[in-house]
Amino acid sequence: MKKNLLKHKYYLYLTEFFAGVSVMAVELGASRLLAPYFSSSQIVWTIIIGTIMIAMALGNIWGGRQADKNPDPDRLYLRLLVASVWIAAIPLVGKYIILGVSALLVLAVSTNFLILAAFSACMLIFVFPLFLLGTVTPSLTKYTVDSLDDSGKTVGTLGAFNTVGSIIGTFLPTFVTIPAVGTCVTFLIFSGILLLLGLVYFWVKGTGKKACAISLAVFVFCSVSGHSAGFAFWETNLVYEGESVYNYLQVKETDESVILSTNVLFGVQSIMTKDDSLTGMYYDYALAAPLMAGVGEGDTADILVLGMGTGTYARQCMKYFEHVRVEGVEIDQKITDLSKTYFALPDGVQVTTYDGRAYLQAVDRKYDVIMVDAYQDITIPFQMSSTEFFQLVRDHLTENGVMVVNMNMKSDGERSINTYLADTIADVFDHVYTVDVPYATNRELFASQNAELLLRFEENMAEPGDDELMEMLRTVYSGLAAYEGGAYILTDDKAPVELLGMRVIDELIRDEIGYYKEVFRKEGIGGLLGAS
Repeated sequence: MKKNLLKHKYYLYLTEFFAGVSVMAVELGASRLLAPYFSSSQIVWTIIIGTIMIAMALGNIWGGRQADKNPDPDRLYLRLLVASVWIAAIPLVGKYIILGVSALLVLAVSTNFLILAAFSACMLIFVFPLFLLGTVTPSLTKYTVDSLDDSGKTVGTLGAFNTVGSIIGTFLPTFVTIPAVGTCVTFLIFSGILLLLGLVYFWVKGTGKKACAISLAVFVFCSVSGHSAGFAFWETNLVYEGESVYNYLQVKETDESVILSTNVLFGVQSIMTKDDSLTGMYYDYALAAPLMAGVGEGDTADILVLGMGTGTYARQCMKYFEHVRVEGVEIDQKITDLSKTYFALPDGVQVTTYDGRAYLQAVDRKYDVIMVDAYQDITIPFQMSSTEFFQLVRDHLTENGVMVVNMNMKSDGERSINTYLADTIADVFDHVYTVDVPYATNRELFASQNAELLLRFEENMAEPGDDELMEMLRTVYSGLAAYEGGAYILTDDKAPVELLGMRVIDELIRDEIGYYKEVFRKEGIGGLLGAS
């Protein structure tokens, strides 16, 4: 039976193909498993790719030695069974490992938390199964090469099958399985493929019944239990949790508001207050920009929001200002869909599914206000933080137009992320002002070529209006500070925004849990439990 299955080598090539598929599928699944906790920045991607390459290299070495020592295909397919059940268990236990590692490291380290936490989680969750998959190619080479005369052809064919499998394993999860059924089921799908390879091999051979039965039982258990709880499994007031091509998405409802977040631990991407009042967040402060631009003085005004989210700023502008046209650019179509389902996005707001910078390059319209709100935690898109980008924004503003930027990681110091962003903007715009949002990590920046933007702001604030809005705007006016540009300029060629953002994350962690770290240092776990 064994000879019938492997004698033409087709099954070995098929194994190589699906091993390539599974490696890339697990790699992409890893990025989506980590993103809700650590972001999807270049730093996290580097850690994932580096960890997987380490695992694959070690697997190649060990697998080749084992194949020379004992060239028995049974061993390879047994490893595939083990790898399959490990991958199947990732949706069940992976998020607990991530949270456990994070909880330990947040108490133990003061710098590079993101790097250490993501790397430790990757090592614990993904190294072992990918180490096992790394043994596939050297083992199959041993089984398929009959003589030196055709060794090049055979190895080349194996490499081709692995490469084609890797290509399919790259596109299939990103564009099909993750958007359609989610990360957890994606792990289960590709785990099932590996499991099937092992089961068919041992079934044809008539051996390995116990290993097959155990593997199948574990896989079924993980399939039933693995996706029963979401990423934020401790939350009780979620009305939606899902994924898109770009983001983890979570909609939470409270008595006062509906909130969209793209991170399970922190951050508000969009918010809608149920009583239609101000949010108490940076969106409110950004309402100063239309007054600075003189919105309301003419017949109509145009406002563009880059990073539309579910339309918090658009709703506010349409509520408080007459004769405005608001349009938005949002790269994630699923967020736009959620805005209509849960966030009452006004029908008159046009939303284009596109990258913000690419949109500006494609249109020749000018706007009275452009809001840049595309920065999420550490995942600041470098192409929307450079001199070249802000020049594009400036060129799309009217003569008195104002750009407002939400810098969501409040940080100070000579080389902080906000210093880089503000210096870059000040290199492009003649007049720049900033104001900190109280009780938040946000800082709003207003930039214009119009020297009279503060005068227009003051004059338009004097007009009768909503009392709550006017009081808030007076607070903004009193807190505005002129910004003098410096030498820290971000360009398309050099914009290390991830590393700069990581420093802020470390600072925030130190500030937020400094007390608990000190208790843990002095009294250990017992003291920490008592303090909490």
